[in-house]
Amino acid sequence: MIPDCISFNSIPHTTRIFSDFLSYSPAIRQFFPTQPDVEHVAAFAKSVPRDRERQARVADALEKQNRAWGASDATLRNIQRLRDGAYAVVTGQQVGLFGGPLMSLFKAASVLALAKQVEQAGVECVPVFWMASEDHDLDEVNQALLLTHDFQLAPFTAKTAGVAGAPVAHLRFAEGTNEIVAEAAKLLGESLAADYLRQSYAEGETFSNAFAKLYTRIFSGSGREHGLIFLDPADPELHRIAAPLFLEALQRSAELDQAVLERNQQLRDGDYHEQVKVTGESTPLFALVDGVRVPVHRANGTFTIAKEAVSAEELQKRIATAPENFSANVLLRPVLQDYWLPTLAYIGGPAEIAYFAQAAVVYEKLLGRVTPILPRMSATLIEPRIERLLNKYEVELPELFHGECQLRDCLAARSLPAELKQDFEQAHQSVEAAMAGISGSLKTLDPTLVEAARRAASKMHYQVNRLEKRAAQAELRRTDILSRHAAQIENALYPNKALQEREIGGLYFYANHGPELIDRLTDLAQARCPEHKVLTLS
Repeated sequence: MIPDCISFNSIPHTTRIFSDFLSYSPAIRQFFPTQPDVEHVAAFAKSVPRDRERQARVADALEKQNRAWGASDATLRNIQRLRDGAYAVVTGQQVGLFGGPLMSLFKAASVLALAKQVEQAGVECVPVFWMASEDHDLDEVNQALLLTHDFQLAPFTAKTAGVAGAPVAHLRFAEGTNEIVAEAAKLLGESLAADYLRQSYAEGETFSNAFAKLYTRIFSGSGREHGLIFLDPADPELHRIAAPLFLEALQRSAELDQAVLERNQQLRDGDYHEQVKVTGESTPLFALVDGVRVPVHRANGTFTIAKEAVSAEELQKRIATAPENFSANVLLRPVLQDYWLPTLAYIGGPAEIAYFAQAAVVYEKLLGRVTPILPRMSATLIEPRIERLLNKYEVELPELFHGECQLRDCLAARSLPAELKQDFEQAHQSVEAAMAGISGSLKTLDPTLVEAARRAASKMHYQVNRLEKRAAQAELRRTDILSRHAAQIENALYPNKALQEREIGGLYFYANHGPELIDRLTDLAQARCPEHKVLTLS
């Protein structure tokens, strides 16, 4: 039987800080002052001030952005609600090629589910998806991985035009992109996903605009009115609104840096890792230099941008006159988000949860509160053909994740003739029974020989196992179907030795299951299982 839920203890690379966060253990509470559940998120509204003038300016910018991407009426109504004073729940992700990996859809589904639950608790709020368009790691976003009809991996990258090291919002798809899009659309087959892909990605378009157009279509096309609002932080108007925060962060950069260094020591003292490394010369700001995004450093009261020394007064002047040339680092980013929005909670993955433990001190210094963070949905989606293979070979997801066996060898062993498998099982039982009898007699004769008998039994079991493995390999040589099935299972569920949600593009699943998939994921995000979910797709 395929379970509906798997403990994160069975998920590879689960960190201690994430595990303790999920259980909200006493040791973790000093870093996360608000318990991560709907009840406490709704209650947090009492602590969140609302600057109506600023909120209206942000809403105006969001309306302009979302209209340009083809926003639904439900989204435009939610922007108006934000303008009128509603709170927000937020998630975010990089603007990955062709919509990014499956976890991007999971984040959107999670924030939609949380918004619904908070509203049911009596607090008016809207769901917002923050597109991390100011990141400058092109290699990380310029990749997409889809699956073919027979579950082979199909990687894609696009040609880009722009300055190396620039925010991805400033990079455009270059000549040849249309051919790559056509190839991906053909792989997806005739579907809404293929149509949306062709409508969103084209030569001359930016990463952020293409991503926003695609997701606007996906989340407007289901049977429900989700009303998801997308936010591109690279917007110059939003930067003008953020200028006072940038100035304060600069003026208090030494204080903020010291607070983060002290928090990092507290994390180490608690045997937790530091997700974000900082030094005594760090500041929370980046600047654009000839289009390249570079960190702003501080030393002896002077700031350095690239190799240029800049006084505090000059830097403040630059921020005030051209705030669009500055952006927040990873620890200031959530504070910026909550400067723009009256945020009740942020939905994040394990890495984001870890750096929120550090960002909490920046929150306290600049906003006087610490926004709660809740875990995004984590899940594995199982296609019907893969479900049949899992059941046929009795493969469990944890053993696949942890490599407890080489899958091909395991499948071969489990496909041996029933009589031969029974013979091997009987051989193990016979060894166990015989050596148990011998050990009992030896215990009476000479107790010092009991350990020798145990070692002898272990060696005999080893030889039987070795012979069984050789039989399985013989079966494997006899047919290549097992190799093909093993590759299909691994590619579909644990591609490149990583969780499916981090590798396979969400667009692949949308192509196969259509708009109903979004509704199913949103429902799944509200399901009782708080850990890694498993959804079998019909």
